[in-house]
Amino acid sequence: MVALLEAIGSGDEHTQRTLATRMGVALGLANALLKRCAAKGLVKIQNAPARRYAYYLTPKGFAEKSRLVAEYLETSLHFFRGARSQYEEAFAALAARGIHRVALVGSGELAEIALLSASSAGVTVVAVIAPERNIASFHGRPIVPDLTAARVLKAEAVAIADSQQPQTVYDSLRRDLPTDRIVTPRLLHVTTTNPAAERENAA
Repeated sequence: MVALLEAIGSGDEHTQRTLATRMGVALGLANALLKRCAAKGLVKIQNAPARRYAYYLTPKGFAEKSRLVAEYLETSLHFFRGARSQYEEAFAALAARGIHRVALVGSGELAEIALLSASSAGVTVVAVIAPERNIASFHGRPIVPDLTAARVLKAEAVAIADSQQPQTVYDSLRRDLPTDRIVTPRLLHVTTTNPAAERENAA
């Protein structure tokens, strides 16, 4: 909802279609969100030419937008601090074992946090594994397609910084790396055991 209120509060005149485009959502979802905001008294609807409607924030809508933005920033800051702490802890544990060169899997905001954490822990990120990215580097680190390429750059361990499919990434990495060389911060909720293998061993 905060994205909708931000879009309407930008000062431009909007229609449902322009709002949907700006938020990157389907027109039907934009319509449902607008109806909800209007019902709460956050948005005012006015007639516009060509049988269209224009949408404006009410004073209550401006106040709600400010509250939601502040809540979002607080949540984001809490996440950043927690993620950075978890990565720093994991990288420090690697450094204590003499492992100082790592590769990251992922090239989004979480990878940026991991980069900061690695530097603080005395660990060097030598590569970023991101086969889907069509660019050569990520914050000065070379982007490589896979673990093999990262090993060419002397990566000794890998940190998962992919928030979309962390479990899939982990399961793939564990086929080629010892699990104690795969960094998986708690916030990703990765299962590091193999239930199938454990059932076989128990049988």
